[in-house]
Parts: sequence; structure tokens; C-alpha cells
Amino acid sequence: MQIQSFKVFCDLAETESFTKAAQINAITQSAVSQQITSMERQLKALLIERSKKKFRLTREGELLYEHGKQIIQSFEALVNQFQEVRNVISGTIRVATIYSIGLHDLQPYVKRFLKKHPTVKVHVEYHRANQVYDDVLGNVVDLGLVAYPVKDSKLELVSLREEKLVVICHPGHPFAKSKNLKIQQLQGQKFIGFEPDIPTRKAIDKEFRERSIVVRHVMEFDNIETVKRAVEIEAGISIVPAGTVAQEVSKNTLVALEFSDVVLTRPVGLIHKKNKVLSPAMKQFIGSLHEFHP
Repeated sequence: MQIQSFKVFCDLAETESFTKAAQINAITQSAVSQQITSMERQLKALLIERSKKKFRLTREGELLYEHGKQIIQSFEALVNQFQEVRNVISGTIRVATIYSIGLHDLQPYVKRFLKKHPTVKVHVEYHRANQVYDDVLGNVVDLGLVAYPVKDSKLELVSLREEKLVVICHPGHPFAKSKNLKIQQLQGQKFIGFEPDIPTRKAIDKEFRERSIVVRHVMEFDNIETVKRAVEIEAGISIVPAGTVAQEVSKNTLVALEFSDVVLTRPVGLIHKKNKVLSPAMKQFIGSLHEFHP
């Protein structure tokens, strides 16, 4: 029985999805099924209860998962130790990130990181925050980048930095010439917001509630790019991370303003599964994130 078969089985047990297990291991769903069937023949035991309604491991499957996970972690630790002894920084890093971080902060960083470590491959996926957490917990990706990171007993959290939040408006908006914008001036303004379940939206709503500020939400979107486009057509104002509008401000299609009476920031963090064996490349990637400022 090969190490790869153990890994495929463990990934399947954690994701409860043949599709995701195939994606993680870069094989077909058919290949996943064939490997599981082969393991069942060798062990002379049923590992998964075949049901269309719900994925479920048998008692033998749970036992195999428990020991198989230990085998995989020991093997990965051994491979990583060999790389460290040889001072080798290589391999693939799978990263899931929310759109605002991935499109603005991460892209220039990855370019710089790959120039320094040309034998490393960095695969980046863009998702909503809840999907980033799911993919990290399910081992679909190695690392996740999120805003307002949430503590979880199954995750390791690495705090990275605080991003300043700014008000953005069209150059023709009355706020555009303001030199002393106060947060209470947002009262009653037409507002372009993120969708209610997005962490940045929740944090902004909390700030408004604490100050008894009521804005008129005229549009809601799930990504930063659409929010900016709506502000550019004068549909309303918004609050976004300063780094996400640098290009628009330089082109004078948007104006970014800081409050004179309050500083709003957005914490950014990196997450990975607890007890995950990190390769030298992953450790280097995480370490370098602390030093990087886009």
C-alpha cells in the first residue's frame, strides 16, 4: 500500500468529497474511487459506507484514517527534514485568499517571492472568507489569508498587519474636497456595502451601530472590485482598505479620505490547520509575509 493511497484516503475522509480529494491530489475522481477500492481489497474491509445521502466512514475507515494521518504526517515531516538539511526551498504552496487581499496585496508579493525562490510554485485561489476557512480545514489548500481572522481550535492563526480603512467617493461628491471629514458626516449617506455576511461589512456595521450612524445601503456586493465600480458611477460612497484603491486614486477616478476623528483599521491574518506539517517553502512564505509591505 503506497503513501499516496493513504493521503488520498485521508483527504477524502476530511473533505467528505471525491471531487475535492481528486482536486487536492491532482488526479481524477475515478482514480480516487479506484484507490479506495484497492485499499478495501487489500485490507479486506469496507472503509466507506456507500450512500447518496451522506458520506460516512465505517469503524474500519475511522481506524485507518486515525493511523493513516499519522503515517502521512510522519512521512511529510521526514521529507521536510531532508529538505531543511539540504537547504532546499521548493515544492508547491496552495493559498486561498479573499478577493481584496489576493488582488491587491498578494500579487506583487508572490511575484517577489517567486523571484527569490524560483523552484517554488504558488497556486492562489480567490474565495469568500467562509470558503477560505473551509478549504484550509479540508486540506484543499495549505494556507489561507483573511481579514478579521476568527479563532478556531482547529486552526493556527498568524497575525500579519492592520490595514487602514478609508472612505471613497467620486471626485464630484461633496466629500471629495473635505479636509476634516468626521465619521458622523456619513449619517444618511447613500452607501455601497459588502454583503452582510462578509467580515469587513460586519466590522463596519459594528462601528456604525456604536456611533448611532445610519447610512442608506443602496447596493451590496461580495467583492471589492464591484464596490469600487459602483462608487465610480456615483451610486454612493463606501469604506474600503486604503491599499485597494491606490490605482483609482492615482487616476483620479476615486477620492480616498481618512476620518479626522477616528482611525479605522482591518486586521489581516494567515491561517493554517493545526498540526499541519509545514514544508520549508511554506515556512519561508509565512515568515516573509511579516516583512512584506505592498
